[in-house]
Amino acid sequence: MHKIIILDGITVPGLFLTLDFPNEVIYQELCADRDVSEAIAGSDIVITNKVKVTREHMQSNPQLKMIAVAATGFNHIDIDAAKELGITVTNVRAYSTQSVAEHTVMMMLTLSHQLIAYHQSVDVGKWQQSPFYSLPGPAYNELLGKTLVIIGKGDTGQAVAKLACAFGMNVLFSERKDATNCRPGYTKFEDALCQADILTLHCPLNDSTLNLIDHDELIQMKKTAFLINIGRGGLVNEQSLADSLRRGDIAGAGFDVLTIEPPINGNPLLQKELGNFILTPHLACRSSEAFQRLTEGLNNNLNAFIAGNPINVV
Repeated sequence: MHKIIILDGITVPGLFLTLDFPNEVIYQELCADRDVSEAIAGSDIVITNKVKVTREHMQSNPQLKMIAVAATGFNHIDIDAAKELGITVTNVRAYSTQSVAEHTVMMMLTLSHQLIAYHQSVDVGKWQQSPFYSLPGPAYNELLGKTLVIIGKGDTGQAVAKLACAFGMNVLFSERKDATNCRPGYTKFEDALCQADILTLHCPLNDSTLNLIDHDELIQMKKTAFLINIGRGGLVNEQSLADSLRRGDIAGAGFDVLTIEPPINGNPLLQKELGNFILTPHLACRSSEAFQRLTEGLNNNLNAFIAGNPINVV
């Protein structure tokens, strides 16, 4: 009998495990960090979406054999410790690719067409008082012919590129920020920043990408450009972006992620008067179809591990 604990079931609603082996599942809605060691005591498999599993947690639970991440990103797992202790860590890859790509395009359209500003105008009664059939307001632009720069050429970056091409956009993939050579099919980072009408981030968060976009990068962009981050909180210096939006260094931004989530202690991007700025609560990956693929991926990872043929090992 394999004992499985789900540490943050609230993040994967409707999760239904169909496993090929005898099991006992313990469900926790949301385990606090301080309680993880005690919670996983006696379990040989842990399922976690965002709850951290550290070296200390692993060392205090020598029975632990597998950590199944119910997501693609695994920054919250001490991978080095897991390898040292012989614990297999798996993730679910590409389950949310389409959902995230569509959310990115939604941001692009909402920003470039000034949708929020016009909706707010209708909300306060301005259209109802207009002297003609429409309503004067901020100029907006089509995506056709605009240059989209994508940082990150993985599944999501390529899915965004495919959708952007359908709108007739010119798509460029940016080379890494500090790269000494520019690979075929990429544009130098500095050149890409200057050319971007829209810059969208779909790369992992690590030491080399922390604050990838900061004050110096923002002032290199066109004043008419938009910045989109559906990737990871921490890729953009949030205070620098808030300052840039107020100064008008760029025309707007759309974010689905923040450095600390939820932002219980506030965040510069929650402040007022940021202009054409959209913030959604880390939901780009949470479509119904994405959850279905996530559940299938978790089941496959768990069954393969117990069968002795682990897949999607990180």
